[in-house]
Amino acid sequence: MGNGLSEPHAIFPCLPSFQALHIVILGLDCAGKTTVLYRLRFNEFVNTVPTKGFNTEKIKVTLGGKIRTATFHFWDVGGQEKLRPLWRSYTRCADGLVFVVDSVDAERMEEAKTELHKITRLQENQGVPVLVVANKQDLRSALPLGEVEQMLALNELGSHTPWHLQPACAIIGEGLQEGLERLHSMIIKRRKMMRQQKRKR
Repeated sequence: MGNGLSEPHAIFPCLPSFQALHIVILGLDCAGKTTVLYRLRFNEFVNTVPTKGFNTEKIKVTLGGKIRTATFHFWDVGGQEKLRPLWRSYTRCADGLVFVVDSVDAERMEEAKTELHKITRLQENQGVPVLVVANKQDLRSALPLGEVEQMLALNELGSHTPWHLQPACAIIGEGLQEGLERLHSMIIKRRKMMRQQKRKR
């Protein structure tokens, strides 16, 4: 699910392997952000504690069935309410955002929506692609993907913000590879559009 700005089968030239993409992982506390990070880093479940500052990892990811690779420099920032004002410092110059939500926690979905819309509407984040990870989709009590999309009001992010909603289970890594491929495609497409706009000036 997305707003149409990410093309699932588009073939984009890969960035040079030495040029890491600056990706910030955000979301409410206990959504599974750090679990996502370390599943990507170690390809195994790592028991985590609430992040009081940030975690950072540079990870080379294979895209498109081992045809291409891209290096992502992830910044996983704590989601406690007192830390959220700091998010803005990390998202400056970000190539993409990963926003993780707990699909089981319906009561906090409104809070997650508020924070997601707040960070994407900042001037410096205009147009930055967003991968929304609907985590814990393996649990029976998880909200259906359509409800997550509606409760987060993703269609209200506007045409300026490309987004993709990815069902996932961070503990086993299901859905994360597909999500990163979509995020990478959105980032490359945005860069291509920005280059074209510069040539027109």
